[in-house]
Formats: sequence, C-alpha cells, structure tokens
Amino acid sequence: MFVQKKKYYLFIENTREFNLKLIKKRNKFIIIYRNQNIKEKIDTLISFRKDCKKIGVDFYIANNTYLLSKIKADGLYISAYNKRLSLNLYSKVGYKIIGSAHNQQEIDIKIKQGCEKIIYSRIFETKNKFKKGCLGVQRFNILSTNSPLELIPLGGINIKNLNKMNFVRSNAFACLSAIKKKPAKFLNRLF
Repeated sequence: MFVQKKKYYLFIENTREFNLKLIKKRNKFIIIYRNQNIKEKIDTLISFRKDCKKIGVDFYIANNTYLLSKIKADGLYISAYNKRLSLNLYSKVGYKIIGSAHNQQEIDIKIKQGCEKIIYSRIFETKNKFKKGCLGVQRFNILSTNSPLELIPLGGINIKNLNKMNFVRSNAFACLSAIKKKPAKFLNRLF
C-alpha cells in the first residue's frame, strides 16, 4: 500500500549520501539539511541546492542563518531547542520558516518565531533509548485539530508503520531514520 500526502519532509545530514535521483515527483518533497557533525563546503551545498531547484525540491537549512542566506535556501528549520525569537525576522524578508516542537510550550514559542508549520515529534515509538513515549495516531489527530498551525508528524515512521500515516490528520509527514537506512525502498512507497 502507498501513502498519499501533499508533502514529505526528509531530514538529511550529508548531501553526498542522499541521492536526489530517488525523488520522482516534483514539488512534493522538502529536504531539511541538519548537519551537526561534518562541515560540508559551501560550494557543495550550493551545487546540491541548485540540483534540488531543478527537480522541484525545496531545500531548508536547520538553525544556521549564515548558511541560509549564503546558499539562498528556500527556508529555515528551527529546532525545538532553539528559542531565539529574533528568527521571525527571516519570515519578514521572504524565507519560509518551519519549527519543531515536542509539547504545547514549544508550539507557543514556534508561533512567536514566525513558523508557518510545526514538525511535532514523536508520533510512534522509536528505538532510541533516550526518547521515551509517543503520541500515537489518535492523540496526534486531537492535538492537530486544536493547533493554530499545521502540525507535521515525525518520529518512529518506518516501512512497517507507514500505512498508519494514511489515518493521520496532516497533509504531510517528516522522516529521519528511515531515509538513512533504506531510502529507495521508503521513497518508492510514497507515490
């Protein structure tokens, strides 16, 4: 069975390890570059950004306003731990802003930061021993209905529970670990 959503948010940590040729649908994917360990050259990122633009993929930078303007990315992704309210200035100059949250207090901060959408974590249980608890589909749907901004589910989404995403009240979902492990198999199920 396939999952039909309007948008898919893919977190990557390295542009060299992600094959853009796996993306077959235009204007459905958003790549969020969240590299915290290895520094990539600006030229490599600019080239990857141009390749994304050619195939209709939006490219966001996580928490780095210098890179955002340097490579002319489509938008900024603000992690849940980033609480700087001055980031709302970037939405006023034309950048799209997506935030990340784990609770209502963080949702309120993301609204003040000028976020258009919020990636909300965790919808499903993950294997990470430090990340306990999850919402599940029903509680996510209730939270999504009461939220002033669109919530996008993240966390524990894999090949085994991908079909459950058809029951989630969201036009999109975000994925991190399944893209690292089996990108081709996972992406083929999204059409």
